[in-house]
Amino acid sequence: MGYSRRTLLVTGGLALLGLPACSVAGDDTADDGSGKVEVFSWWAGPGEKEGLEALVADFRQRNPGIEFDNAAVAGGAGTVAKTVLATRLENDDPPDSYQAHAGLELDADIEAGYVEDVRYLYDQQRWRDRLPKGLVEALTFDGKIYSVPVNIHRANLLWYNPATLEGHGLTPPATWSQFLTQAAALKAKGILPLSIGPTWTQKHLLECVLLGELGADGYTGLWNGATDWKGAPVQQALTLFVKVLDQSDIATAAGDWQPALDKVVAGTAAYNVMGDWADAYLRTKGLVFQEGYSVAASPGSEKVYNFLSDSFTLPRGAPRRRAAEQWLIECGSVSGQDAFNPQKGSVPARLDADKSKYTGYLALAIAEWTDSATRVVGSLTHGVVAGTKRSAAVDAALVLFVQDRDAVKFAAAVSG
Repeated sequence: MGYSRRTLLVTGGLALLGLPACSVAGDDTADDGSGKVEVFSWWAGPGEKEGLEALVADFRQRNPGIEFDNAAVAGGAGTVAKTVLATRLENDDPPDSYQAHAGLELDADIEAGYVEDVRYLYDQQRWRDRLPKGLVEALTFDGKIYSVPVNIHRANLLWYNPATLEGHGLTPPATWSQFLTQAAALKAKGILPLSIGPTWTQKHLLECVLLGELGADGYTGLWNGATDWKGAPVQQALTLFVKVLDQSDIATAAGDWQPALDKVVAGTAAYNVMGDWADAYLRTKGLVFQEGYSVAASPGSEKVYNFLSDSFTLPRGAPRRRAAEQWLIECGSVSGQDAFNPQKGSVPARLDADKSKYTGYLALAIAEWTDSATRVVGSLTHGVVAGTKRSAAVDAALVLFVQDRDAVKFAAAVSG
């Protein structure tokens, strides 16, 4: 299937103009008589389920006659859920709506005819006027739109415990080379430089190293063909990635991202690279931003926003279509996004949300996301810049790369 390149992803820049808050025609919904809606997601862990619960509470208030059936599947930042969902879709057993990342992640489902075009809801709810143009373009395939975004996350972040760094006279590294210098000193003092989790978190780290070493344009070029995977800059970045891995606990990697981050909280590890959903998780532990934990852009990516967006679909053959439409309207609404995002550790996709609701880390995030000087690129790991087949190829090649450390072979496998 052909698709139009997204301006957001190609240029890496996005100027967002704030819109005044206003009511949206059709945003107020009522019981449509469907009685139930089954929503499939991977928001089942701490820091995720709280956001979903807040969104569902707002949905129930606005749709008192519709029962919410939570079909969330935990594990691997969606990797487990996607496997379960694929089986259901192949067996013609879709939920009423399911979660997907904005961008090319949906390409295979669109090709298979699993999801419906929901432009009519965008027209009805006037969402195009209330979402960043670049985000709408990232959701558009051949002029059609197949999902509704509920948030914006930032992937390129380095989390740390301020007490740990202060105790060793350190500040977050501005480059990956600086990180390696710090790592040697930290290891000498018995501190793990970088905690890590399963394969998807290693892929997440890889994209952050590539972004930090290649810059916004070079990183974006990996996905639109402008950057040569086999060229010297990329080979050097891949070699550096191996050196960074050597400073982690990859030999005993955590089972998921939360326990890997726990090592930073405990002070046994100095850093963890993770998206800003980590903020919500750390708050569930009773920690206060800039006291119990803090964050910086991953090395080399200051003023770059490596974005992803959670969105929801209307599956073809959804058993309760009318209720599914009400759920999508909820996801795209001001009240839904302002209920969900402060709990989830993300910022709203809408430009007319209530910024006063976003405090702590999220106040910094929303300011940077809406700053016209911020460069915006799309996440590899979280579905924006690579379709299903290419992402799977990266996954398979990365497993081998972590073992054999052969940058040339890895580049050849993923350059397709």
